[in-house]
Amino acid sequence: MRKLMTAFLAVMFWPAGPALAWWDEGHMQIAYLAYKKLTPAARDRADTLLKLNPDYASWIAGAPQGQEKLYAFVRAATWPDDIKMKPDYYDDQVTDSTAKQLVPYGHLKHTYWHYKDALFSVDETPLPRPDAVDAVSQLKLMIAKLPANTDASEPLRSYSLSWIIHLVGDLHQPLHAVARYSAALPDKGGDRGGNELQVVAANGETQNLHAYWDGIFGGYSTVFGAIFDADQRGGLSTVTPDAGKAQIIDPAVWAQESFEFAKAIAYAPPVRADKQPVELTREYETNARDLARKQAALAAARLANLLEVLLR
Repeated sequence: MRKLMTAFLAVMFWPAGPALAWWDEGHMQIAYLAYKKLTPAARDRADTLLKLNPDYASWIAGAPQGQEKLYAFVRAATWPDDIKMKPDYYDDQVTDSTAKQLVPYGHLKHTYWHYKDALFSVDETPLPRPDAVDAVSQLKLMIAKLPANTDASEPLRSYSLSWIIHLVGDLHQPLHAVARYSAALPDKGGDRGGNELQVVAANGETQNLHAYWDGIFGGYSTVFGAIFDADQRGGLSTVTPDAGKAQIIDPAVWAQESFEFAKAIAYAPPVRADKQPVELTREYETNARDLARKQAALAAARLANLLEVLLR
């Protein structure tokens, strides 16, 4: 019953804001694929740092013997989303003086760290000034702090790693890199990465466009479930990312790629520029699933390559 209630609450809260990407399944599958690519030395260093996360004990509870490090790494991928539901974590604003600060296991949710909104208009609607703090700015700070030869403390490296595992996945979800403005949605935030647009999927469910993309890999899951889904026939483990693109470990490049994909595929017809619900076509849903799989596999490869450099 407790698991059912947790799943229900998660589903109820997920579509409400712009700061979730891929939901549990997507994030954990990306982390799992990345972990498989890491060398033993990088895995050990990652585990040493993740043990400093206050939730580490719960991550490995029930893990099969000998799989604790894997389970902790995979479960860490959802931690920046998990804290949004913790009663001792608090909302803050991108304009606050603390917005850019990396405070090891402080109690701010930093929901605006989860996306990098490139702004564009479909009809010359005026655009506001972009936020100065976002997923790209924070990832770059975290990347700079993670290596052992920096002046960062171990708790700060642990905190940075817990976010990096998650944010690499976030930036490969196209609607985490865009905000579209129009005459119908001219206010600050525009369509908020598709959160203000309603679509009807093939299963008959009406939801916002951002939630549709977040849920392509499924919703609430366990580590075991995510690993099983990734490894099954036709699962994410079978997708081979472009080797050249996998070597690109610049978050700004990732965000720009996702922005272009959002314009070309996430906002493709029949998606509208206003709030009128539309029924998604088979072609749209096929293209969305294909892109999501490619982006997730690429995110996993890039995460592994990035951590191999940082965790030496």
